[in-house]
Amino acid sequence: MHTDQQYIDALRQNDEKLIAKIYQNHAPGIKAYLQSKGASTEDAGDIFQEAILDVYKLALDEKFVLSCPLEAFLLLVCKRKWINQREKFKRQGVTKSLDIGFPSIADDDDHKAAADVDRVEKENLVMTMLHRISERCREIIIAAYSGWHQEKLANEMGVSYAYLRKKKSQCMAELIKLVRNGG
Repeated sequence: MHTDQQYIDALRQNDEKLIAKIYQNHAPGIKAYLQSKGASTEDAGDIFQEAILDVYKLALDEKFVLSCPLEAFLLLVCKRKWINQREKFKRQGVTKSLDIGFPSIADDDDHKAAADVDRVEKENLVMTMLHRISERCREIIIAAYSGWHQEKLANEMGVSYAYLRKKKSQCMAELIKLVRNGG
């Protein structure tokens, strides 16, 4: 556990003072870094805010433990978001990395941090694709994975258990196809 775990705990507990400190200590440098890579001021601010939300989502998992400096983790998240955004909009190629002035992440911690970032990116993609399927499918998938027993869920929805299972399977197949194809 890194000493910056206090910021993860602050996000979990909605500690306004420490959250403000995250912005104060890390936003200017990371935004400047993103701008040096071609991001507009607005893009840099949006990416930093999205990264904070992603870290917040991770922080909600009580098992999540920060194993590197928060700034290095946020920078990794922001770099990936900027690269993904540039690739998505087919802008100019990715520029070479200039990590001067930012804390580095040890190899083991780098792999763990990258895995955490990958998990958030996959969750975000699934949630985006979930909104592209029909409302009925979305309702079935969300209810099925909210811990409801499927027989009770079928009764609540006014359908048979067999129909619900079949429809859930079809909806999941549609969602998986969208996720695999990236939209």
